[in-house]
This record gives sequence, C-alpha cells and structure tokens, in this order.
Amino acid sequence: MIRTRLRDLGITIGRFPTGPHNAITDVPGVLVGHCTLIHDEPHIARTGVTMIVPHMGNIWDDYAFAAYHSFNGNGELTGIPWLEESGMLGSPIGLTNTHQVGIVRDTLVKVSVEEGYTRSFLLPVVAETYDGWLNDINAFHVTEEHVRAALADAKGGPVAEGNVGGGTGMICHDFKGGIGTASRVVEMEEGEYTIGVLVQANYGDRALFRVDGVPVGQMIDYGRVPNPFSHEPPVNSSIIIIIATDAPLLPVQCKRLAQRATVGLARMGGTGYNGSGDIFLAFATGNHLPSQGTTFLRHIRMIPHRHLNDLFDATAEATEEAILNCLCMAETMVGKHGRTVHALPLDELQTIMAAYRRDGVSR
Repeated sequence: MIRTRLRDLGITIGRFPTGPHNAITDVPGVLVGHCTLIHDEPHIARTGVTMIVPHMGNIWDDYAFAAYHSFNGNGELTGIPWLEESGMLGSPIGLTNTHQVGIVRDTLVKVSVEEGYTRSFLLPVVAETYDGWLNDINAFHVTEEHVRAALADAKGGPVAEGNVGGGTGMICHDFKGGIGTASRVVEMEEGEYTIGVLVQANYGDRALFRVDGVPVGQMIDYGRVPNPFSHEPPVNSSIIIIIATDAPLLPVQCKRLAQRATVGLARMGGTGYNGSGDIFLAFATGNHLPSQGTTFLRHIRMIPHRHLNDLFDATAEATEEAILNCLCMAETMVGKHGRTVHALPLDELQTIMAAYRRDGVSR
C-alpha cells in the first residue's frame, strides 16, 4: 500500500480543524528543511538533519519567546540554559542523531557569523535522537555541508515526513519511525491562532501503541510484523517534539504549552522510559523581539492564562497526529548489519480502526 498520511486513510482524530497543510509550516513564517543521507559505502548511512526556521529565516535577528519541558531527560538539547534564563529563541532549531549534535550546532554558529547575525556569540538549539540501530552512527556521516543543505532547503508548505532528515534512521513503537508533523487552528476571543507540531519519533513499545484510544499495537503481533529487536536487546528510545504557534504567548505560557505535548505522547502510548530523551520545546511568534536597535521598550502582547485551554487541547491533538503521520509515512528500512525495521501496515490500521468505530469503541 502506498504510504500516506493518517487523514488520507479516512482516520480523523481530535476536534479542532487543521491548517491548510496540517503541518508546523501552517504557523505563518515557520519553515522546515531536510537533508537525508542514505548510502551503504563506505559505511552504512541512515541519518540526516532537519531544520525548523521561524520568522521566515529572520529568527537570528527577531527572537521568539520560547520554553522547553523535559519529560525524561536522557537526551540532548543545546542552548537550553540561556533559553530558560532569557525565555527567548534566537536561532533555527536543528534535529539530528545523538553523535552529531556538535557539528550541527557549530555550523549554525558559523552560518550566523558569515551572515553577520552574530555580534558576540550564539547559543543555538539542536536536539537529537539515537539512530544507531540502523545507522553506523560512529561513522559521523553528517558534515557541515549537510547542515547547510538542510538550512537551504527550509521552506513553507507541505513537509516531507517519515524516513527524512534527522528522522531517517528512527524507530517508533517497534515500527519504522522518523519525522512527522500536524497542525490545529483554534478560534479564541483574541483571534484565530495556529498550533503546529513537528516530531522526531524514536520511542515506544508496540504493546502500548494506541490510535485514538484503540490498542492497535496489541492487534498487530510480531508474527504479522516482526519485532526489529527480536534477536538483540532493544536500544534506548527518545522523541523530540517542537511546538510552534503564532499566538502571542509569554515564555511561561510557552512552557505550559510544551508540557501539554506530554498528553499527546501519552495518548499514543509513550510513558517516558528511563533511557528515553523526551524533550519538548515550544516557541511563539506572536511577539517580535528585535535583537538590535535603539528602542529599548518592548510592546508585548499576551493571551490571558485563563484562555489557554483550547491551545493546550490543540497541542495534545497535534502532537498525537504528528506521531501518527510519522508512522504512516515511514517506509520499511534495512540498515546496519542487515537489520530490518518494518513500516506500520496501513491496510491493517484501516481495518482495525473501522472495526472499532463501527462497534462504537474509541477514546
């Protein structure tokens, strides 16, 4: 069956409408780019880089309020001490594999210097998940040129998902994982705002995998779709979740939004294992924070805390669907040592969901 997104299978979750592309790029000014590395010589490469670029690329000079939440902290997200201290994001967000965070981070610094954005120093934000099951991670495939290529590829509109960019070698609920995205549009007293989510999903056991409350993972047994770890111990797993919104939120409100990604992850069956790096970052572009200039007073807008509930719900919904889009779009992959990770069977997913909804059983 051709790989396709969740809604194209006739499966809809949640109550809020999506944006036009059902992607993080539905948030105005947010761009996404990938560089994907798949080759077998001289070493097995199943890896890459993904870039999320706010403010149409002007995030270097026009900061966004931001915050993060660590559900389980066995992972890396650079630049966090200053982001937490200042409440501001001032660089694109890079996603890659565990052993190549440094080259992505250093290249972002180098690009900012070349483009004249860095007047003193830069603390860019780069996150990782581990792809060493399928990828020869110690061959260090990602180079400065690949990071630059992901930045150059950053654009609006539909976002490539599944085995792309930083998600190329990832595994999710014992199926092939990777990159996924989704969005929600929320009508509020203050106006209409968009929540966009992008995930790099590399976590989870099949027995816990659920779709709209349906225990799908328990119905696709290992006789039907083999367990990639049947002959070897499973590797540690992680998920990075990036949340964007055009709502005018303060850093503390971004923090609250990032925490709600946990709800969407939990609905899928993610419980934050000890070895998992489950780290979530939310940024809001509804205020403009120029890094330079002679105007020292900032005119900041915010949504009252009591009006945030729909944004919380939308974040959980978009997180859940972003993970599902990742699973639906990812293709079976053979990697290092001939290891095979199979894709989620979409025909079987459709059959299971149709039977449950026909019988009136759902979340």
